Amino acid sequence: MTSPGAAETAQRVHAALLARGETVAAAESLTAGLFCATLAGVPGASATLRGGAVVYATDLKTTLAGVAPELLAASGPVSERTAAALAEGIRSRCAATWGVGITGVAGPDPVDEHGPGRVYLGLSDGLVTVVHELDLPGDRAAVRAGAVQEAMARLLGRLAEHALPGKAEGSEGVTP
Repeated sequence: MTSPGAAETAQRVHAALLARGETVAAAESLTAGLFCATLAGVPGASATLRGGAVVYATDLKTTLAGVAPELLAASGPVSERTAAALAEGIRSRCAATWGVGITGVAGPDPVDEHGPGRVYLGLSDGLVTVVHELDLPGDRAAVRAGAVQEAMARLLGRLAEHALPGKAEGSEGVTP
């Protein structure tokens, strides 16, 4: 279920992307499509949401998002490197300006050495990929909703950091 905060932030993300003529795609593991569904809830989202992939199963991280099997074997499905590769892979495969990769543990049980609430969020613009490590509180639903809220907010922040083409730095009018 989408939180009111995530829905409001999704509207702001859509407006910022639309103003820039840019698009986004997401590879989602623990959120299982909730990021894309939240953005798709914004009227006119087809202008900015290219698509995405639910990569809940580890092998689909390779098949659908292009994560190297060697990376998964070395780092595991829940890792900083995997989140980065998800963001980069889905951005490329969907021909989007921005890629979002979300992987983590919703709980109730740990995965590998990661406890419930550990989330890695990758954001890629094709030149720079950043990964945020998060520890989110709550049950499965709260962790998943929190991951979507964080992904929307962090993407909005990245959009605010980059000036619109033809405008001076800081004049884009987008605030995180």
